[in-house]
Amino acid sequence: MQAIAKDTALARFPGFTEEHHLIRQTVKRFCREEIAPHAEQWDKEGEFPRELFRKAADLGLFGIRVDPRWGGSGLDWWATAAYLESMAHADSGSVAMAFTVQSDLTLPAIEQLGTEEQKREFLPPSVSGEWIAALGISEPGGGSDVAALQTVARADGGDLVISGQKLWITNGSRADFLVLAVRTGEPGHKGISLVLFPTRTRGFSVGKKLSKVGMMASDTAELFFDQCRIPKRYLLGEMNRGFYHIVENFQGERLTTALLCLAVSERSIRHALDYGAERTAFSTPIRKFQTWRHRMAEHLTNLEAGRWLTYRALDLMNRGQRAVREITMAKLYTTELAQKVTYDCMQMFGGFGYTTEYPIGRIWRDVRLFTIGAGTSEIMKEILAKEDRI
Repeated sequence: MQAIAKDTALARFPGFTEEHHLIRQTVKRFCREEIAPHAEQWDKEGEFPRELFRKAADLGLFGIRVDPRWGGSGLDWWATAAYLESMAHADSGSVAMAFTVQSDLTLPAIEQLGTEEQKREFLPPSVSGEWIAALGISEPGGGSDVAALQTVARADGGDLVISGQKLWITNGSRADFLVLAVRTGEPGHKGISLVLFPTRTRGFSVGKKLSKVGMMASDTAELFFDQCRIPKRYLLGEMNRGFYHIVENFQGERLTTALLCLAVSERSIRHALDYGAERTAFSTPIRKFQTWRHRMAEHLTNLEAGRWLTYRALDLMNRGQRAVREITMAKLYTTELAQKVTYDCMQMFGGFGYTTEYPIGRIWRDVRLFTIGAGTSEIMKEILAKEDRI
């Protein structure tokens, strides 16, 4: 079990450098000191302090791959992996998800697609944690079916006038702006565009924050747009090419999901083994029973397979190569595996696993989202079936 306790074991993956190791140590310390001690209370309260975004920004977490011109560090995907995997030490899926929306779902899209003017306006305050970003794609009538979205943006002189509704929006209730998907053309995937939408815009409102099974400290909101007028200069990317921009952006989202699942699964095993060393049954530490030793050995084997699969996808992404098949496989494999790992780790705690006294119960609850968000497991299988022409 020593292999999962030492970061140095990751040295066998050639993409990681000493700089990445320092990122790991910094983020771990931040998580253990600033997040983990408060995670259970924030779940009860249904939110975590906005100030946490500022503290994360001070460590450079939102600008890891952003160009230094905009306040970022200009690092690579391996640096992102070091950051995301270390976020498991927060024992808070809510905070990890909220940060990921900022660092890996919205800001990279702005840097990739935005004009110089848009980057100058939106990137620096977001990298610094002054502004909070959200991604507005999902709607009540179609989660994974992006092509069916109905929020409309009609042209009116030099403006776009937006009306519609969004649902399941992480950071939605306190976002300063959205990367928003709207319909600007014909029905279907060819009529979708992306816009940058400041939430101070007149006609915008936040409905109820959704009550969820897990990720309870993350504000997941319902958003309404009533004749909201924004300048056309906030069009992000090409008009009516938004669907393709989203598909490209989803690759990063799915890769980050796989990285988080690997780290959280590994963290769960660590929690279970530590508990199993202290808890005895029939005068024997629980972790010494063969059933648990064999089960954890199996999970560690599967995690190792998932890690190589995910790092292969990450390496392709880092080199700018097409990785749809590899990323989809990694997302499917790691998210499904996380369900099994956290279930068994929770079982090892017995009755205490069904409480929030230990982090494992909250972890098990939070992990359930990952086979649904960023495209369900069923959608992943459909993509792979097309990729491999099954």
